[in-house]
Amino acid sequence: MMKDLTCIIIGGGHAGLAALKAIKEETQHMANGQRIRFVLLEKQPGHVRKILLFRPAVGEEKIMIPWTHYGFSEGVEFVQGTVTSVDSWEKQIRYEDAQGNNARIRYDLLVVAVGSVIRQPDPDQGGISLTDLQTAAVIRERWRANLRQAVGEKNPKERKRLMTVAVAGAGISGIETSSELALEMQKEASSLGLNPSDISVYLVSGQERLFMEGPEKVGRKLDQILSECGVTVLYNRKVMREEAGVVKLNNGDRLSVGLCIWTIGLIPNPALRTMGLPLTPDGQVLVDESYRVQGAQGVYSIGDCARIVDPKTGKAALMRCAEVALQEDRLGKIVVADLEGRPAPVHKSAPIDLFCIGLGENRGLVWGHKWGLDMIITGKPAWKFRNLAWDAGSKLR
Repeated sequence: MMKDLTCIIIGGGHAGLAALKAIKEETQHMANGQRIRFVLLEKQPGHVRKILLFRPAVGEEKIMIPWTHYGFSEGVEFVQGTVTSVDSWEKQIRYEDAQGNNARIRYDLLVVAVGSVIRQPDPDQGGISLTDLQTAAVIRERWRANLRQAVGEKNPKERKRLMTVAVAGAGISGIETSSELALEMQKEASSLGLNPSDISVYLVSGQERLFMEGPEKVGRKLDQILSECGVTVLYNRKVMREEAGVVKLNNGDRLSVGLCIWTIGLIPNPALRTMGLPLTPDGQVLVDESYRVQGAQGVYSIGDCARIVDPKTGKAALMRCAEVALQEDRLGKIVVADLEGRPAPVHKSAPIDLFCIGLGENRGLVWGHKWGLDMIITGKPAWKFRNLAWDAGSKLR
């Protein structure tokens, strides 16, 4: 009797869920007459919707989804733990389980989808980095406590400080965080009897404009919508540090703030450095045009943690959720082709450049670029589109 094949997915984020669903659906649990056993190994007890991390920092939204919510999780074994190394020679991974015990598990197929983590400033730079569910909760408690304190504050300067927030880093995550935060703080201020127009949210950008990925007009449009939300963008500035309620900028300016939040981009998950897989100097897994990890048979990698290059254009995939949608579908087909010894599909870049940005309820911006044409959608339709994209990334649709 032929033994079962074990397919392990490391990481239950957007790319891990996508890989699991795609391979499961493409193989129907079987390959060459062998049953496939699926194992999802993740350190969190459920799927965290990382692209919505600003939500629990702003309001009460729960962004962790239990594995059992997903139909395709039926028959999948969930192991809560952290991978410490991959032995591609022996085809086994070592991991530390939720109780801190060391364990190992053999694989026939392995997908490394541990994604990226949020870049953190040096600890002595102050402020709070929006990196996980815990820091999101701390941020929410902090600004709410500041507003409650502002109610009884007699000194107008101090009251203004308590009602001011700086967001350092103006990528999409900084834009989404600052807009939703400004709107929510205004709402809360009103309910506490404070003047909502005294709320100040500064978005500090190191560039001369927003959204360097697209044309200047999109940056201008974003600035206009942010300004309507109550966000002031400071350009060509960098936050050096926050200390005792004062944010120091690189041009010598100072802002009095009740809170400084860092949203300074993504880096490949540092956990990759201990796994023993071939990495780029930046720390991404080296894969070929069919997502196979170099020199490790049966091992694949997709998402933010993999360096994926379009063989036709030489263009590398960006660290963003939209890229995963294209990779997942192809990965399922690649794995089946490899199991059956057929030529596998190869990576292709998206046929259209598409970015969507949420800017608070019923506000958003979608920018698409194809055949030299720009398409810009704003307002409620863009907001709806953004929600569809968020849900698709977490396999909720």
